[in-house]
Amino acid sequence: MPSLLLRTCRVAFLLWCSAAVCLAQDRTEVLHPQWIGAWASSQALPGAKDGLDTSDDLTLRQIVHLTAGGDALRVKLSNLFGTEPLHMSSVHIARPLSVSSGQIEAATDRPVTFSGRADVTIPADAEYLSDPVTLPVAAFTDIAISVHLDTVPAQQTSHIASHQNSFVAHGEQTALADLTDAKKMDHWFFLSGVDVAASPGSVALVALGDSITDGTGSTTNGNDRWLDDLARKLALSRDRRQFAILNAGIGGNRLLADGRGPSAVTRFDREVLAQPGVRYLIVLEGINDLRRADMEPPRSASEHEAHVRSITAAYEQIILQAHAHGMLVMGATITPDMDAVYSQPTVLDRPSAAHEADRQTINRWIRTSGHFDAVVDFDAVVRDPAHPDHLLPAYDSGDHIHPSPVGYQAMADAIPLSFFSGP
Repeated sequence: MPSLLLRTCRVAFLLWCSAAVCLAQDRTEVLHPQWIGAWASSQALPGAKDGLDTSDDLTLRQIVHLTAGGDALRVKLSNLFGTEPLHMSSVHIARPLSVSSGQIEAATDRPVTFSGRADVTIPADAEYLSDPVTLPVAAFTDIAISVHLDTVPAQQTSHIASHQNSFVAHGEQTALADLTDAKKMDHWFFLSGVDVAASPGSVALVALGDSITDGTGSTTNGNDRWLDDLARKLALSRDRRQFAILNAGIGGNRLLADGRGPSAVTRFDREVLAQPGVRYLIVLEGINDLRRADMEPPRSASEHEAHVRSITAAYEQIILQAHAHGMLVMGATITPDMDAVYSQPTVLDRPSAAHEADRQTINRWIRTSGHFDAVVDFDAVVRDPAHPDHLLPAYDSGDHIHPSPVGYQAMADAIPLSFFSGP
């Protein structure tokens, strides 16, 4: 009898423990949902012609396209390149009625708070996350984020090539369904991310790259960059997980040195490792390192070799750090750019034979070194078989370096879905 009583007590204790664990898990999911990046934008200092008018009292309404859905969201605002605190007196979020006009669905408008307050002051060189906003959103939908600046700083933080319409108007108009006297622009300012409270098992992928990842040559408001195409491809795959795709591309960006935005190795921690839920990384960087070197006075053979080694060493560092954080890394070969005119006066106006030889050497390393967990051969996909150092005319946007939307689709089609079935 005592033995039976003891067994009964043990069973009761185990059942109580099991129930307690379930209650704790339920409470954790309510208080601490699984946040995952649904949209991201790499930040840089705008050029003299690309910044906002520094007149005061402006409302910005910026449209972003989410690749993942959830029951709530939060906004990440950025003052990374500011030299003084950035004050936003009001922030609102809503579903847009039209991405080309900036009109929003008034019923969906929600104020965004920071530590419970309607206004927020972001220190220089910092980014702030908002409080959660209850607004269910589906994957592949657009969101309008409106912010009011009582004072526009002289030194701003932005993403210049948004390939998406945004709007700027005078006065405090963050809650208005239709902005008054708004001007259209294709830039994002002070906005670096949107996270969603996603379903369990959702995962994120980041693509670290330059203008080809950023989407130069794609259609404004068309969401036809190669990453957009990949997002749709993954959504239609048999993998039941929700995939969030985060674009960490900057036009003109380099792997090793700052220029158009911080270098890829400089921004890696912030834009890859710090993103919530990231399990996969694709790296497509290096063409601008090669092009910039080609604009300088001719280099010796040993200098070319050293430059190539520095690029592959940077790849190795990115891979090592990503692996340390449990990510799988896919390397992408550098696409051809012969006949793509250099954008500034130099000793050359087009890539040299040495530039092309360096590109081929790096691509061989990407394909054969074994450092990457997988490789996608974008070079083989978009090159002209008759002229392998040129883009295929059908895939050329017209500048001989950036693919067209058709070329971007071909790039996305080449990415093996088997990469995403890894542990």
